[in-house]
Amino acid sequence: MDGSLNGIELAGRLLLAPIAGYTDSPYRRIAARHGAGLTVTELISAEGIVRKNRNTTRLLEFHDGERPLAIQIFGKSAGVMAGAASIVEELGPDVIDINLGCPAPKVCGSGSGAALLLDPVSIREIVSAVVSAVSLPVTAKIRLGWDDKSRNYMDVVKAIEDSGARAVIVHGRTRAQKYGGLADWDAIREIRENCSLPVIGNGDISGHDEALARMESSGCQAVMIGRGALGNPWIFSGKTPSHGEIVSLIKEHLDMMLDFYGGKGIILFRKHMVKYIRDMRNASALRGLLMAAATRDEIISILDGSS
Repeated sequence: MDGSLNGIELAGRLLLAPIAGYTDSPYRRIAARHGAGLTVTELISAEGIVRKNRNTTRLLEFHDGERPLAIQIFGKSAGVMAGAASIVEELGPDVIDINLGCPAPKVCGSGSGAALLLDPVSIREIVSAVVSAVSLPVTAKIRLGWDDKSRNYMDVVKAIEDSGARAVIVHGRTRAQKYGGLADWDAIREIRENCSLPVIGNGDISGHDEALARMESSGCQAVMIGRGALGNPWIFSGKTPSHGEIVSLIKEHLDMMLDFYGGKGIILFRKHMVKYIRDMRNASALRGLLMAAATRDEIISILDGSS
């Protein structure tokens, strides 16, 4: 199931969606190793990139073990987005993805992310500018519209289609829905049936078999998995891990976080631990112990005592 998707090289057709605070370099490496056909960074500010903001630069760091890799950027100015894309290209990712769907108030409030869904003309300008600035494949990730009264996804897709992008990624919700309600896979299928670009569907995929079924029923050439992959990188391969395999990966992921972030890696890893252990026996008690643990040795000891 690997190969080229309109010039985008994939290692498989089940892809890791970008999630702020989760899809950092350590987790992208884990996802890639477990079969993710593409990994994507957290959304990264184009303004921060061109201004060489230190925190933004940190988000751009990646490891060859994450490939194929897309770096996702957001912004509202075509010129700034083109400048950021040029800088990103020099880092050597495989794809540049444009975020047109983030529902976060801070992002939308600046006129970026999902706010751009209200303005297909600006989307056309931004995507065209980025495509013209780089030689890498460019994709765009959208939602179905701002709210139920403005589900203008076909206008948005047409703007992206006309601007030289290689694929469109569709999260089947409006901005108003955020992550509530159900993803509209009928709308995703409609986009696929009326778009000349490859379409990658996203939303509410919680298992490997479900991912394959969604891809088949929608006609999408690939699907992207976000929340369903947290604490469960096995979703990409379809493997059912044993308790020991889960514990082993938690330990490995913890060490990767400590190596990448230093001392604060334990705090940043807690949200991942909660996801890994959610289906374990006595998960509630185990979660309490792990959240209170302050050192690597404490965490390892608690995990070794679980069963």
